[in-house]
Amino acid sequence: MTVQKKINIQNKKARFEFEILDIYVAGIQLTGTEIKSIRESKARITESFCEFNEDGELFIINMYIEEYAFGHHFNHNPKSERRLLLNKRELRNLKKDVEAKGNTIVPLKLFLNERGFAKLEIALAKGKKTHDKREVIKDRDNKIDLARIKKSFNA
Repeated sequence: MTVQKKINIQNKKARFEFEILDIYVAGIQLTGTEIKSIRESKARITESFCEFNEDGELFIINMYIEEYAFGHHFNHNPKSERRLLLNKRELRNLKKDVEAKGNTIVPLKLFLNERGFAKLEIALAKGKKTHDKREVIKDRDNKIDLARIKKSFNA
């Protein structure tokens, strides 16, 4: 049995830009070369978002998975739409919340589970206003200053 390194690709920008309301873990429908690139940590989810199609299926759009180096002509398209795999109940609830309340679905984290399957942590989110973002920055700066003061006081 081989020991896999931990793959944990995060979207830190999403937690700053959006107020997280609910979190789901979804599987991703991938091809062979896509999963091989993810296992090499060659993927980005910072600019991506999730959308429903007319059949009620959830897709992640604008997720970048680098082409696999040894893929040749069987390689995948790096920015193609990929279907997310959730229960029907979860899909129905997400669709209802997105349509009714004007929320959005953003990816937070891409990881491999213990069985080696690629999973995507997605969040039902609401966009933050500019003043909320300023407050987050102010709080972060205050914590840093406080830690600096504590460190100089203890030294």
